[in-house]
Amino acid sequence: MKLVGTSCTNMPWQAKPANTFGPVWRDVDNPIIPRNPSPGIKRIFNSAVVPFEGAFIGVFRVEDATTRPHLRVGHSENGKDWRFDDGPIQFVDETGAPWPPGYAYDPRVVAIDGVYYVQWCTEFHGPTIGLAKTTDFKTFTRLENAFLPFNRNGVLFPKTFAGKYKMLSRPSDNGHTPFGDIFISESPDLIHWGKHRHVMGRDTSTWWQNTKIGGGPAPIETSEGWLLFYHGVTQTCNGFVYSMGAALLDLDEPSKVLYRAKQFCLTPETPYEEVGFVPNVIFPCATLCDNETGRIAIYYGAADSTVALAYTTLECIIAFIKEHHETVKEEHLLGR
Repeated sequence: MKLVGTSCTNMPWQAKPANTFGPVWRDVDNPIIPRNPSPGIKRIFNSAVVPFEGAFIGVFRVEDATTRPHLRVGHSENGKDWRFDDGPIQFVDETGAPWPPGYAYDPRVVAIDGVYYVQWCTEFHGPTIGLAKTTDFKTFTRLENAFLPFNRNGVLFPKTFAGKYKMLSRPSDNGHTPFGDIFISESPDLIHWGKHRHVMGRDTSTWWQNTKIGGGPAPIETSEGWLLFYHGVTQTCNGFVYSMGAALLDLDEPSKVLYRAKQFCLTPETPYEEVGFVPNVIFPCATLCDNETGRIAIYYGAADSTVALAYTTLECIIAFIKEHHETVKEEHLLGR
């Protein structure tokens, strides 16, 4: 059992505390990024972090006093203490002309062959998946939007499959979607997307994910399959509750689910997760992994207000998924 990829020995890490029984545990310093970390930032959450030049860099969902979300670059030496650029990312098109999004939120970032790709929810007659690329986190070149509206939770795989890119997404409506399954699409050029397949749906037999689900961080390649953290949502008399789940997808055909845990691996339990702009939200968007130790750090938005950090190991999370897995219908073969 191993992680596939490069080592990241300087990633944040805390050992599992005694008397902690779940497969994922929280950083004792949470939230690692508070609600107002620098002037002009009123909320910061649901953001993406990657290793970069021996340290860490991130694309963060930021809201100012207008509450209209934008993306902003952050920098950190240790993955926990962050400083932020003074303003939003200034996107350009492939000619260098400005191409600002109407709004931008819930980014993910993956590196493929030395290029960093950003996926986020952008405005295109309603929400859909925006794409951009960068090599230095200074110039961000926008590509064509991946899908028609309405769509959210675009999650690009961190490698190509026989030259094809693959991306998870969650088709939706134009509101606070009360439904949603995870689908996968492929592209030869990050422009033309097709071969859409259903990956997995909400699970009405387990209430924590019976309303909708959506992809989280970029899938992690392991010897056991693609490790996918995702969010599952239920609706209660007090509103939506977002928890974190985990599954394993087939390495060669990731529309095929090998194992999917019926139990959540993290749910809102702390004050910073239960109380905030949107209460009762855990929304994972990024991971850091060290293939030498099997350690995994998970960045998540807490209550749509702050950024928090949690940890697991490959051995711990794989054992949890397999112990609590459910049988999955293989719809991917029929293209449904």
